[in-house]
Amino acid sequence: MKSFAHFLLILLLAYVAGMVLPWWSVALVAFLVTLLMPLSPGKSFFSAFMGIFVLWMILAFYMDVRNDHLLANRMSEMILKVRSAPLMGVVGSFIGGLVAGFAASSAAFIRAAKKPA
Repeated sequence: MKSFAHFLLILLLAYVAGMVLPWWSVALVAFLVTLLMPLSPGKSFFSAFMGIFVLWMILAFYMDVRNDHLLANRMSEMILKVRSAPLMGVVGSFIGGLVAGFAASSAAFIRAAKKPA
């Protein structure tokens, strides 16, 4: 249950932060949420990864449908050499998830290092 709250808080705060801050604000959000809600490094990585992955997939799908798949198809042809708009969304979401996951696990390792032995 704590992991789900962690996931949901990261998802919501990253959405709000993304409205006014650059794309890398997902790392700040994941780091700060993990500092405030301690989880193990593995659980924090997975929770932050899934939170940002789901958020960015939803946003990519929404933007892709609004422009009739034009931009995503052209980008995927240029970058991936395949015409696949959904694959472009998955690749972008995976990268964002990795950034958030590593930030969250860094915060979890910092919390673990501060605990007295």
